[in-house]
Amino acid sequence: MKNSIAIGLVLGIITLSSPAFCQGRGNGRGGGNATGRGGAAEAQEEGIPVTDTLTVSKCSSCHRKDEKDNLTRISWIRTTPEGWEEAIKRMVRLNGLTLEPADAKAIVKYLSASHGLAPEEAKPVMYMAEHRIQDETIPNDSIRATCMNCHALGRPFQWRRTRAEWSLLADLHSALYQQADAAFRRNGAGPNGGGEGGGGGDAAAAANAANISLDITLDFLGKNYGLRTPEWAAWRARMRSPKIAGRWLISAHIPGHGKYHGELIISPGAADDEFTTSLKLQPVGGGAAISRIGTGLVYAGYSWRGRSKGTSAPANPVPNDLSAEMREALWISPDQTWAQGRWFWGEYQEFGVDVTLKRATPEPTLLTIDRYSVKTGSQGQQLRLIGSNLPAQVAVGDLDFGSGITVKSIASHTSTEIVAQLDVASTAVPGKRDVSFRNSVLEGALAVYDKVDYIKVLPEASLARLGGDSKSPHPKGYQQLEVMAYHRGEDGKLRTGDDIELGPIDVSWSIEEFYSVFGDDDKEFVGTLDGHGLFTPNLDGPNPQRKFSRNNYGNVWVVATAKNEKDKDGKPLVGKSYLVVTIPTYIRWDQPEVTK
Repeated sequence: MKNSIAIGLVLGIITLSSPAFCQGRGNGRGGGNATGRGGAAEAQEEGIPVTDTLTVSKCSSCHRKDEKDNLTRISWIRTTPEGWEEAIKRMVRLNGLTLEPADAKAIVKYLSASHGLAPEEAKPVMYMAEHRIQDETIPNDSIRATCMNCHALGRPFQWRRTRAEWSLLADLHSALYQQADAAFRRNGAGPNGGGEGGGGGDAAAAANAANISLDITLDFLGKNYGLRTPEWAAWRARMRSPKIAGRWLISAHIPGHGKYHGELIISPGAADDEFTTSLKLQPVGGGAAISRIGTGLVYAGYSWRGRSKGTSAPANPVPNDLSAEMREALWISPDQTWAQGRWFWGEYQEFGVDVTLKRATPEPTLLTIDRYSVKTGSQGQQLRLIGSNLPAQVAVGDLDFGSGITVKSIASHTSTEIVAQLDVASTAVPGKRDVSFRNSVLEGALAVYDKVDYIKVLPEASLARLGGDSKSPHPKGYQQLEVMAYHRGEDGKLRTGDDIELGPIDVSWSIEEFYSVFGDDDKEFVGTLDGHGLFTPNLDGPNPQRKFSRNNYGNVWVVATAKNEKDKDGKPLVGKSYLVVTIPTYIRWDQPEVTK
């Protein structure tokens, strides 16, 4: 297809406009009243008119326009830029749509703004755009059974639809995916209809089956992820063009590398929602600065998608090279004064930078500090505060760390750094402290603790992928791990919600077998772990050294042993993370175009 947009499957899920997929099939699942093709079910709720002439001209041949400027299906759906790009890709792949790249870009821009998400709706699912590992909260057993067998919850939760449209989406899944249809039918009938627990079987199983049905899932989605919400109504009135050009201050954390700080210069681009960037980032602990240049686009007034790369990338970069090209996903605050998100890179986006941006002002501003925590009863603790426009005169009284921490002296200061000497009382209350300099505050930036109670390897469960050699089309998928220390918190119990994160500590890394079968030997073949927590997977195989010449896949424990922190018995603290090393990703489910 000449000059057509790229084709592929990515993060979102969208129903199709062809007649075969536009009709509710009356299958007893609550979707039978969705008569399709803009039928009665859609008419029960006001749609969102499509007013962009380009979108109407390219879409209305399949999506019929009514007297209120609604386009069937489209007017009853809202989603993210990634979701709308997925919709267009599906139309190209399955329905024969042809679009020039410039037209596709313009349509995604328009739909992301007029049929997108409010900032408050998008923020809870930003981890999908950020490619961040997330432990999702599952709202009920029915959602688990009908949605999570195939994909993360973040995928449907990026969408807003009417109840009828959610039902039609289920019809699409049944039509396209045999395993989805099987799950819907297996779990959809309840205890008296042949579903799980039916036929007069065990009472507990029958009761569980009664709580699992597609109707329950669709009712939940229609109620909690419906088309019209107060947040969207407010944002439609409040939305404005992004006025973000200028100087921004940035603080960042890079797993395996530590804290960084710097500044980002955002300059206007070709359109009022497009920009170019220039970044200088410095490690808080010292070392060479990182310089990067890039481009970005802001969808719906708050949702940044961009790309950047180092100005002096090496010819043969290492896997976690900080000068590599990165993709950027940021959530900009509605008042456009701060932003947060993740920059990521790697074949499977396994490396990333957690960033927070503040718009620079003439006022003194704190960015970060060089410590994560201080211990009760410690004296003469040196702490560096890094910021911007710090004054020529700094007094002890300008700094405040809360009760129990006394600023004894200012060792040195410049316009970007203050070095203070602190005493921490033995009676200081453990917990997160705000760090303030005059009117600038870093919320919860410094933890106070009396002892390290346990350590945790993060992520606690992760995935790495085998790959071929340098000539292989399927590169390896690495995994960067790090260790965080924790205090038990106010309740005195370990691993509960009030535990206090104390920051990274020095550890020794190793790999242990995760025994799943007799004679398991995965740790000998899956890959290697370096002294900074970077796991490098092996070649994919087959490996003649393994029994049956199997590939080098397997499950292992990544183990961190503290060098200085001990438990009550005097033994070093130990943390473990479960790591699955599996086959390469042969199909890429991604949406790189929204960053261009």
